[in-house]
Amino acid sequence: MTYKDEYIASTQHPDEFWLEQAQKLAWFQPPQKGCQPTDNGYFDWFRGGQLNTSYLALDHHVKNGRGDKTALIYDSPVTQTTQHFTYKELLNRVAEFAGGLSRLGVTKGDRVIIYMPMIPQAVIAMLACARLGAVHSVVFGGFAANELAVRIDDAKPVVIVTASCGIEGNKVLPYKPLVDEAISLAEHKPQACVLYQRPQLIAELNEATDHDWLSLWLKLACQLLLLPSMQLTRFMFFILQVQPVNPRGSFEIMAGTRLLFIIQWARFTVLVRTIFFGLHRMLVGWSVIHILSMARS
Repeated sequence: MTYKDEYIASTQHPDEFWLEQAQKLAWFQPPQKGCQPTDNGYFDWFRGGQLNTSYLALDHHVKNGRGDKTALIYDSPVTQTTQHFTYKELLNRVAEFAGGLSRLGVTKGDRVIIYMPMIPQAVIAMLACARLGAVHSVVFGGFAANELAVRIDDAKPVVIVTASCGIEGNKVLPYKPLVDEAISLAEHKPQACVLYQRPQLIAELNEATDHDWLSLWLKLACQLLLLPSMQLTRFMFFILQVQPVNPRGSFEIMAGTRLLFIIQWARFTVLVRTIFFGLHRMLVGWSVIHILSMARS
């Protein structure tokens, strides 16, 4: 089918077209409808369908024999660090961190702010939230405290996930003071903060509310074989766009995002073994590339 044929089918028979496209995804419960108009002028997508982004990005590949294939490459010229994660390794990391978030009280529908630099732990945190059915809100790492405070009040997160610092060229930018100031300025107070300690800077933690990323993992060591329950949710994440005054929130529908890139990459003959390259400053914080990273992780 050509692009023109697909376009005509999608406009003349949208429900049938998108229901057929939905078969390209691994659903826990397949949808009964593809695309249905609603009374308010919008559309109801994939009615009755249930799936999970974390499952599609990780478990699905492991179950289909790609567990030892590379899922994520981290290559930082700033810190001279290169890491490769297989699907199996990334699945374990995500499941562990999802268990940690669960112990902190994060459940389906809760919001989690991710205020991170461009490191693998940011992707792990995103997929862990999706695994629990929690809505994650990405705020660009290093954003000023007052801007972060506005986004805390908008999203009302249960937990903030951050790192001890970001690195801009030769400059180390401490994140913890920015997070602490933002929380003091915000009306909404998160229940907890999880911080990943980078070797370039070790931050001081507040024993009452802060949790070290590694310590949180160690507390779960006896439970690593038990994956967190798969929460079935239609929505993947809630992005707080970078705005000069007030942020604007937008929900992205999981299935639609996944299908978008499956269809697009099939058109450009992007294969399973193809490597996607995401530039520094682009993967964590900007909506389009952020969606891409989650859809193809």
